[in-house]
Amino acid sequence: MKQILTFIGAGNMASSLIGGLIADHYPASNIWVTDPKPENLERLASTYNINTTTDNKKAAEKAEVLILAVKPQIIAQVATELAPIVRHNHPLVLTVAAGLQINSLNRWLGNQTAIVRCMPNTPALIRAGATALFANSYVSAKQKDMAESILRAVGLAVWVEDEAQLDSVTALSGSGPAYFFLVMEALEKAAVESGLTQEMAHLLTIQTAVGASRMALESSVSLSQLRQYVTSPGGTTEQAVEALQKNGIDALFAQALHAAKKRAEELAEQLGNT
Repeated sequence: MKQILTFIGAGNMASSLIGGLIADHYPASNIWVTDPKPENLERLASTYNINTTTDNKKAAEKAEVLILAVKPQIIAQVATELAPIVRHNHPLVLTVAAGLQINSLNRWLGNQTAIVRCMPNTPALIRAGATALFANSYVSAKQKDMAESILRAVGLAVWVEDEAQLDSVTALSGSGPAYFFLVMEALEKAAVESGLTQEMAHLLTIQTAVGASRMALESSVSLSQLRQYVTSPGGTTEQAVEALQKNGIDALFAQALHAAKKRAEELAEQLGNT
């Protein structure tokens, strides 16, 4: 018998998770979603035939797994509203709010709540996401399996042993799609400046990124070895790679990840003081 899942919030992340679960044949009758905007609920109900309501408490009462998918700025208010239900029913609580530490959620919900903190990224919207998860000590092995199965519906899911590692995950895979889009923008612009049409530069840039990603995903060798396979001595690729390294590409990405991680830590502190 499948557990009843309740999503508090019907935004992009909740929609993508629901879509992935339905595609994996999770029964629609076991999924509830709440949102203050009826149009969001109508869209999900018509698409997936799931249960919807604008009443958070009504939906939370039914939940064996409660997924908090609201914006970080209002999660304290939502958690406080649902705290009596959580303390009475003891559901597994999943949060996808960036920067929200478990000790903050514990303070609002109750100190013995089973909580899994999830850090997904935007490619989850097309079921190609990368998510890291961290569970507190009240989460059972069965509940960990359930949390992982929910996030695997939209891509890769991995566990971290230390919650602090989620700040590094935020900097890498959470913000990472923007880094790759930036690199692709730069390549496309340079290709146009070198004489290609905008359309051709765009298509070749995207397909090259897809091909490189698939090679990395499907290969058993390291990224460094894959790069060397493409880099013939004295050839064009060698010249290009040397130019990138000479101009400090490694240091730039290290600075980028450090800046993103630092900001994730700052946001966590701000949310914790809510």
